[in-house]
Amino acid sequence: MKPRSWLIGGVLAIIVIVTLSSTFYTVSETEQVVITQFGQPIGVAVTHPGLHVKVPFAQDVNVFDKRWLEWTGNPNQVPTCDKKYIWVETYARWRIANPLLFFQRLRDERGAQSRIDDIIDGDTRNVIANHNLIEVVRVSNRVFEKAEDVEDVMETEAMRQVEFGRHKITRLILERASKVMPDYGIELVDVQIHRVNYIESVQAKVFERMISERKRIADRHRSEGQGKSAEIRGKKERELKVIESEAYRKTQEIMGRGDAEATGIYAAAYNKDRELYRFLRTMDTYKATVDGNSWLVLSTGADIFKYMQSVGGGGGGGGVHAPARPPKR
Repeated sequence: MKPRSWLIGGVLAIIVIVTLSSTFYTVSETEQVVITQFGQPIGVAVTHPGLHVKVPFAQDVNVFDKRWLEWTGNPNQVPTCDKKYIWVETYARWRIANPLLFFQRLRDERGAQSRIDDIIDGDTRNVIANHNLIEVVRVSNRVFEKAEDVEDVMETEAMRQVEFGRHKITRLILERASKVMPDYGIELVDVQIHRVNYIESVQAKVFERMISERKRIADRHRSEGQGKSAEIRGKKERELKVIESEAYRKTQEIMGRGDAEATGIYAAAYNKDRELYRFLRTMDTYKATVDGNSWLVLSTGADIFKYMQSVGGGGGGGGVHAPARPPKR
């Protein structure tokens, strides 16, 4: 009988433990609970933390997060008011404000995510479709730091003044979505646009335009550089001509002074012994004009023939003479 008593006692202990675990439950600071009996909610939601009691086995505990939760939408193709087709990605922050209503309408967070997708994506599409692209892209009318470059590479509409801006558009989306969320026990605190981009077909054209604009700017800078290069080369040529002209002037001055000194020396020598000077100049002429194979045809009255005549003897009339040595002094 003793083993059987132990067995019965063990079974009773297990039953008690299971009953107690099914009777008591805890709620943490980040949780809120809805009690259901046979699938239907009973009473109000339990939102304060601590140890709580429920009917064992008949009632179930449905735990929901009390904290702010993250929602990230899928990219949606949206047309703007000015007929620009763009991809828009949004994100939001929300929490379960009424757990009982949330459970009745959506059951769990997966259902909530699907419902938020429908609501926020729809409101985003409707709001953006009523505004121009520049309103979605820009936040304010802040002046661009480099207006010249912006005018070159951006579309003309990028310089237009914005009336709403992205901040007011997101506030408008939040306002519209927040009117519907309480019907599902959800509180929506913030909606933001995560990313805006052109669709693929428009994006290719935008890139082509940006490339052509950059090429045009590069050509303009290249032309300005070539003009500056030509200006520098012209300045160099002018300076080079000035230097060459100054060098030529100095060279001519030096040569002139040399010629003047040579002329002075020649004049001094001529005035000192004119006959000797005349003789030396004639010899230089012989040396420059007559060699061993030269023939001269001279008249007897020629000055250059005078010294040859004195050496070779007098003679009347013209004739052909070979070069003769100059007289010795």
